[in-house]
Amino acid sequence: AVEVKAPMPGNILDVKVAAGASVKAGDVLVILEAMKMENEISAPQDGTIASVNVRKGDVVNSGDLLITMN
Repeated sequence: AVEVKAPMPGNILDVKVAAGASVKAGDVLVILEAMKMENEISAPQDGTIASVNVRKGDVVNSGDLLITMN
């Protein structure tokens, strides 16, 4: 499985995918707000979403697991 982790601390503004969804490399998975900027966290490769480990409104730290993909 491929782990998609938070690149920086922030707040989860939106989750764009659900478990079981097929994604392509570059598809936006999560919107992370950090320092008043919205950062799009994208899929590193084509695959299927195995798990979504955050919800809208969650606060995450750098390195926290957001999404796992197969």
